[in-house]
Amino acid sequence: MTRVCAVKIFRFPRHANTLKSSSPSPSVSETLRFIISPPLIHHPGTSSISISLMAHSRPRILEQAEADCDGKFTDNIAGERKYAEIVVIRHGETEWNADGRIQGHLDVELNDVGREQATVVAERVSKEFKVSAVYSSDLKRAFETAQIIASSCGALQVIEEPDLRERHLGDLQGLVVREAAKSSSKAYRAFVSNRRDEEIPGGGESLDQLYQRCTSSLQRIANKHLGERVVAVTHGGVIRALHRRASSHGRSAGKIMNTSVNVFQLSDEDEWSIKVWGDVSHLNQTGFLESGFGGDKSSG
Repeated sequence: MTRVCAVKIFRFPRHANTLKSSSPSPSVSETLRFIISPPLIHHPGTSSISISLMAHSRPRILEQAEADCDGKFTDNIAGERKYAEIVVIRHGETEWNADGRIQGHLDVELNDVGREQATVVAERVSKEFKVSAVYSSDLKRAFETAQIIASSCGALQVIEEPDLRERHLGDLQGLVVREAAKSSSKAYRAFVSNRRDEEIPGGGESLDQLYQRCTSSLQRIANKHLGERVVAVTHGGVIRALHRRASSHGRSAGKIMNTSVNVFQLSDEDEWSIKVWGDVSHLNQTGFLESGFGGDKSSG
């Protein structure tokens, strides 16, 4: 059952270099809100507890595998089946996330908040996960996040994987969501359509095209790293599609927070499972949790 907790509201100047709350009172658009409503998830075999933001998805929590210093498993928890564990992380915040502007394939950089988020998640990854490789979408917001993570994990080289890019959103890219229906009504109708094969006018992808592209990419990565743990930095729309592939009910999840940690297990027989979902406890430790736009159906 969903557990309802208190609402915490943190405020800070838009271009502050810290994630901690500060005293000035900004505008409503600069007010950061986070509601912890799902249950807490305990990781078996460890003392850690994390927050699952998508309680309705009921991910299966698997035993933590031990790894050596190269990120290779010393205990095959899947028995005889070979598998890879992929720590999938959404990029840090951008100004367009904060402004509610649709990004898609447009190459927007991290803002100061996003860089701080990337630093915090990098510290967490370096302490909790021993990884053998770091992959990333080739878009700046993901690649910069990946570089910060790779630096914390022993200066690993980031491997570009263009198929981990966000969904191409056609004529909607660059528009503020609340204005998109008026500015580009045909593209917006395609965007909100329940048809998974409907492409967005202006060169945009259908949900099926996104699904095929990114799930094939993650399986290729897994096949290269069987018996290993790797990191893949990508985008909200992509992570939703990956969840759809791995979840038992075959539906995509809701909002994906910036720098949320999601752990997938992929076997050499093309079997997927979710180990950890939507964990942003690293941001909670900084005194900052943001609801920044993106990572839901609007993508980002």
